[in-house]
Amino acid sequence: MGLALLFDLDGTLLDSDPIHEAVFADLWRDHGRQLEEGFYQTHVHGRLNADIFRAHLPEVADPEALSAAKEAEFRRRLPRPYPATPGAAALLDRAAARGWKVAVVTNAMRPNAEAMLEATGLRHHFEVLVIGEECPRGKPDPYPYSEAMRQLGAAPADCIAFEDSPSGVRSAAGAGARVVGIRSSLTDAALKAAGATLTLKDFTDPALEPLLDAPTGALA
Repeated sequence: MGLALLFDLDGTLLDSDPIHEAVFADLWRDHGRQLEEGFYQTHVHGRLNADIFRAHLPEVADPEALSAAKEAEFRRRLPRPYPATPGAAALLDRAAARGWKVAVVTNAMRPNAEAMLEATGLRHHFEVLVIGEECPRGKPDPYPYSEAMRQLGAAPADCIAFEDSPSGVRSAAGAGARVVGIRSSLTDAALKAAGATLTLKDFTDPALEPLLDAPTGALA
């Protein structure tokens, strides 16, 4: 079997975190609070909205409705077109040429995932999109990555996962994938502390090549 490449979306295939953080700042302001510096990376990055709201806005009666409103605002602010992470398109073209399997595994809701993939021009590469809120458990639980492997028919030892958040890294590592951290917002040390075995500036980083050339079944 060939490789299977599993991609997170926000912060991995595109640098969307600044848009999300700005929306969260406005949302916090609407609730009479201030989004403190570092809060987004510590308490929001890579987690499901409803879990964030339950923990930090306990007065909200319907966290799912607030999540839907927050993400609708994100989609409104997302420019079209929007640049993909450098090297992402070339890597996906290479995967198609080699017959490697690919999937998106994201905690973003499905309308957001579709909007981001369309905005970056990457939508046609992916038949498999695993959406965290549609799973019994989202990241950092391993379930979303295990589900992507199931849908692709890929063994964990053949899978490379690309992630930018500690919760995503833990999810992919827990499912048995080799995890590559993308340093869009976190350091090499922070991503490796969560379980990444390698980190990259972006998909043009030459450090990725030895991993792509490794024999399948030998990634774990």
